Amino acid sequence: MKVAFATLGCRVNQYETEAMTEKFIREGYSVTNFEDFSDVYVINSCTVTNMGDKKSRQIISKARRTNPEATIAVVGCYSQIAPEEVSKIEGVDVVLGTRNKGDIVYYINKARDEKKPQINVKEVLKNKEFEELNIEEYQDKTRAFLKIQDGCNRFCTYCLIPYARGATCSKHPEKVIEEINKLAQHGFKEVILSGIHTASYGVDLGKDITLISLLEEIEKIDGIERVRIGSIEPAFFTEEVVNKIKNMKKLCPHFHLSLQSGCDATLKRMNRRYTASEYAETVEILRKNIKDVSITTDLIVGFPGENEEEFNETYEFLKKIKLTKIHIFKYSPRKGTKAAEMKNQVDGKIKDERSKILAELNRKNEKEFIKNLVGRDMDILIEQELPNKPGRFEGYTRNYVKAEIINANKEMIGKIVECHIDDENEEYLIGKIR
Repeated sequence: MKVAFATLGCRVNQYETEAMTEKFIREGYSVTNFEDFSDVYVINSCTVTNMGDKKSRQIISKARRTNPEATIAVVGCYSQIAPEEVSKIEGVDVVLGTRNKGDIVYYINKARDEKKPQINVKEVLKNKEFEELNIEEYQDKTRAFLKIQDGCNRFCTYCLIPYARGATCSKHPEKVIEEINKLAQHGFKEVILSGIHTASYGVDLGKDITLISLLEEIEKIDGIERVRIGSIEPAFFTEEVVNKIKNMKKLCPHFHLSLQSGCDATLKRMNRRYTASEYAETVEILRKNIKDVSITTDLIVGFPGENEEEFNETYEFLKKIKLTKIHIFKYSPRKGTKAAEMKNQVDGKIKDERSKILAELNRKNEKEFIKNLVGRDMDILIEQELPNKPGRFEGYTRNYVKAEIINANKEMIGKIVECHIDDENEEYLIGKIR
């Protein structure tokens, strides 16, 4: 029996897909590409935007065309939010939500045996139970994602994720450490701690368990040389926190600080719990204490009520603080959110224009950050040989800048090597091993 996976959305989904894949392999399934003929197709869905829902439906149709007799399962955020809608899509046999993906093989086999659809979507809004969906046998040997937290209690006005993922819950620290030790034994050098709202790690486990206390324990693990944190809110980085992390040898100097807007009025309508000046203070604290720190962010353009003045305020804010990279998203109304009902929805053409303006600023800032690294010696985690450039290898610096290394070899894949950076190509560094 063959199984194929399609994963949309965030790093948490990527981790959960890998864990589900392992469950199928243990049951005797072989894994194939989603584009190929398969007996089972699993779509791990996303519902952050309307486009995510649409893409999920397109992928379902594609799977059905490839094999009309296949068993098709849709799991994740889209099916959690709209289980009835998903179950009515032609060809869908199994519908699971976000907190029971670990039962995927059971429901696939049940659907095949009983020849009838299986729908099991649990209520998650008040569910604080962390689903232990673990990975035992890792395929990649460079970087590993590790889900340590799920759910969100923030309820931003544009977002459905609290309804899709439920209340904040955390993986117990002993189990996190156990899994990281396994990663080290499998040869991994880097782990990315991922979650839906990573900064809230531990709030459900007791006052002495926090993301900082977890990082302090990870520092003691032999073998793992790099630790990254997934997207995190700026309020997390108080001076007390920064004083604790600045001397951590494993924690990488790259933080994805969620911004969404540089205008206080817009942030208030979004129900974001910080101001632009507070965000800027966090950036300043990090830059002051952590050498070569790279700060990236997400930004929503065209949020309801964002007029020219508010957009210009955001633009000037970003121009001033010069973040390493901005991921720009055009606002997409989501049915069921407060923002979808707000007045003064922004025209699509205006969103396009503003996105282009911010994209140009982003290119300029990213190029400037990369250029400042030329002439330096930097540690690079070698990940792969470039498919179109035999003999040249790709890897990442500790502050998550892509680098092309001209004199590496295949034996170095998965290892961290010291390289001298000779040049840059606007989007990546070029260097050679010392």
